[in-house]
Amino acid sequence: MPIIDTHAHIDQIQDWPQALERAKLAGVSDIVAVSVDLDSMRKVLNLAQGTTPISIHPALGVHPGMVQDGLPQEAFDFLRAHIQEAVAVGETGLDYWYKWVRDNQQERAKQKDSFARHLEIAKEFDLPVIIHSRGAWRDCLGMTKAAGVTKALFHWYSGPVDILKQILEAGFYVSASPSVAYSPQSQQAMLAADVERILIETDSPVTYRDDQGSFTSEPKDVLRTLKALSRLKNIDEEQLLNTINQSAKCFFKI
Repeated sequence: MPIIDTHAHIDQIQDWPQALERAKLAGVSDIVAVSVDLDSMRKVLNLAQGTTPISIHPALGVHPGMVQDGLPQEAFDFLRAHIQEAVAVGETGLDYWYKWVRDNQQERAKQKDSFARHLEIAKEFDLPVIIHSRGAWRDCLGMTKAAGVTKALFHWYSGPVDILKQILEAGFYVSASPSVAYSPQSQQAMLAADVERILIETDSPVTYRDDQGSFTSEPKDVLRTLKALSRLKNIDEEQLLNTINQSAKCFFKI
């Protein structure tokens, strides 16, 4: 059965043509290619418009880690100009775990301003938003609900279960990465989440742990996420994949 990687930074994978071929051989049919800044958005759109063995679906946005020097107006102009080519807005959100943000309200304000602009665009064009919420889960949820956004994915969710329940009650989704194989925080969250509200991803090219030590992920490793989640939830892989695929197709309209 085909499998969808709902969050990969393909433009950051050095040998991406070979990585896509490996993903195809592994059964990956679609990838949501997520961007982090202006240059990344351009690359992601070029990838999606080119000839690839797998369907590439662009998500356009500015990562919260990219606004330290101020809001990049050119990037927001580009996002609006190409919004019709995107299946989602993102990666956006808040990250309070960066050293320069932890105790700095001005830096948090920059991230909030950027996130608010993304949410406004997602609301205006009725697109889902892909949210990076590390250390800022409650604020991300509050801002998303206040903006009136109805489709949101808290990607690689590993935050508190009480906030997770509020995320699900709001009708939003969470996703699991290969870290669900070993991270207590990821496992706790995915055990508490309804399978109908879970998507799977790689966040390629992030490095994860495995039995041999570590590996740098690429889209084919979404199968690792599936297998680990299947074991954790005690659900048959094929049954789980069918549910997750249907959710991903509905969420991103692909």
